[in-house]
Amino acid sequence: MLIRRETPADVDAVRAVHVAAFAKADAPDAVPVEAGLVDALRADEGWLPALSLVAVAADGTVVGHVVATRGTVGGAPVAVGLGPLGVLPAWQGRGVGSALMHAVLGAADALAVPLVVLLGHPGYYPRFGFVPAVDLGVTPPGPWGPAYFMARTLSAWEPDIRGEFAYARPFSDL
Repeated sequence: MLIRRETPADVDAVRAVHVAAFAKADAPDAVPVEAGLVDALRADEGWLPALSLVAVAADGTVVGHVVATRGTVGGAPVAVGLGPLGVLPAWQGRGVGSALMHAVLGAADALAVPLVVLLGHPGYYPRFGFVPAVDLGVTPPGPWGPAYFMARTLSAWEPDIRGEFAYARPFSDL
């Protein structure tokens, strides 16, 4: 498996990954919001091409995708919002999601991004260094419990980065 930047040729495959990864058993024909969200993020000023990564199998099939887009803390562009992260169901449980997570964190760090935030399961993301964002002085933009709104500091982190986090605009449209 190779982790690399998304290219224009990957757009349809990335959409298919998110459709399959987030499909609901009770509505198998419905398009999950995550698929539309990635499309909307690509068109947003918060899109960071270097932080849209795909996992590619040996045969060239895109089997996973993760994206992080520009966000703000206290109005300053000092963070990115991570997600969605999706993996084709047949590839789940095989380390693809972890590889994508490590790759996107490394890429964000290389770009001198101080902070990565996400809304996710508190039983999964701490293994990647995520902690409740409120512990860092970063508050969620919605009524989410502090256990689910998490942040990961990177090399450029400064403790005076504090305030309310805002995702790229397409997240507000959900």
